[in-house]
Amino acid sequence: MSIAEKKANPIDIADYCRAKAQSAKQASRALATLPGETRNGVLRHLAKLLREEKESIQQANQLDLDAAPGFGLSSAAIDRLRLDDKRIEEMAVAVEEIVGLVDPVRRVLAGYRRPNGLDVKKVSVPLGVVFFIYESRPNVTTDAAALCIKSGNAVILRGGKEARNSNLAIGAIVGRALSEYHLPSDAVVVVEIPDREAVGEFLSLPQWIDVAIPRGGESLIRRVASEAKMPVIKHFEGICHVYVHRDADLEKAIAITENAKCQRPGTCNAAETLLIDADIAEKFLPAIAQRLIERQVELRGCPRTQQLVPQAIAARDADYHHEYLDNIMNVRVVSDIDQAITHVTLYGSAHTDAIITESLAAAEQFTSQVDSSAVMVNASTRFNDGGQLGLGAEIGISTDRFHARGPCGLDELMTYKWIVVGDGHLRK
Repeated sequence: MSIAEKKANPIDIADYCRAKAQSAKQASRALATLPGETRNGVLRHLAKLLREEKESIQQANQLDLDAAPGFGLSSAAIDRLRLDDKRIEEMAVAVEEIVGLVDPVRRVLAGYRRPNGLDVKKVSVPLGVVFFIYESRPNVTTDAAALCIKSGNAVILRGGKEARNSNLAIGAIVGRALSEYHLPSDAVVVVEIPDREAVGEFLSLPQWIDVAIPRGGESLIRRVASEAKMPVIKHFEGICHVYVHRDADLEKAIAITENAKCQRPGTCNAAETLLIDADIAEKFLPAIAQRLIERQVELRGCPRTQQLVPQAIAARDADYHHEYLDNIMNVRVVSDIDQAITHVTLYGSAHTDAIITESLAAAEQFTSQVDSSAVMVNASTRFNDGGQLGLGAEIGISTDRFHARGPCGLDELMTYKWIVVGDGHLRK
């Protein structure tokens, strides 16, 4: 269709969204009743197609990379967008890992017989239709599609405009995998239209969409939480901390801090603030600062940090509230573990926080008093990830307390129902 024809026949966004949501609902009913081996077969085929169609995926991805500067993306954001050979292989491997997970559909969670003879079972069932809104990372498209297929859910995927070509190419491959197994391709819908209005329309359709999961910037998540007519599993920002306790192994602390900040700074579980006990600051801070500066990390520090590290610029209070997703790190010297926990509680986002210590008492205090979705002891914050925690890929990391918390894998995409079997039972 030419540009002139498109202008003459614009898509009715409301009609488009309703049609896609209705189709997804119908597809979800078919998917939920499939044998587990059929769902696994689709996923095995999807992994095979990802490898076979690597070049076409990269051609579409290159269009997005070429357009990225026009969207004002940072270098870290462009890195999240890129699909090289290694990442496409990782996508295929992630799909295969999901195949190997225990089938969550129709699992008996509890079963018993009542004194009156009623047989009662609590059985896991899919949520239904998931509306997933996310930004930048096109590999998330396969993660979300595979998790939803495995868990018997249909999914409507609305990626960011900066990854539109990549997402559509991947979506076409997922649709092909479904169709070649004679399953409705609308079990996985990649939203084609970039209009922001489409998000609002989908959020107004609780009769067909069962849950919304936003994954991106704070403004996106607040918008979805405000407008959604269905339940929302929120993935708020990742203001993650590494706290180096006075009893830390300093070599271990340097390696963990560098990994938490630098391994992939554009991810939500990358550390944004480093807290250091005053007792060890003079010895530890110059060493870790040198390592981070060598990795091109800009340091923003408290007055004591600036005394020990002349290259550090002054940190403002607002900096401690900020998720950089870039090569920038706040550094603060604290008096003790109590002040560190107070800082995490005040400035953190309940995502991921780590303590580096050889003290069991300090580790127990930190893990019991820091209320985040994941608390690490002597390990990088980067491990708060579905694959790293053995859940397979994840659809996001929830900072909510209900219905899911932390990495949202297969189990978090399920609910349950009660099945009660009697023999003419009547309630007295």
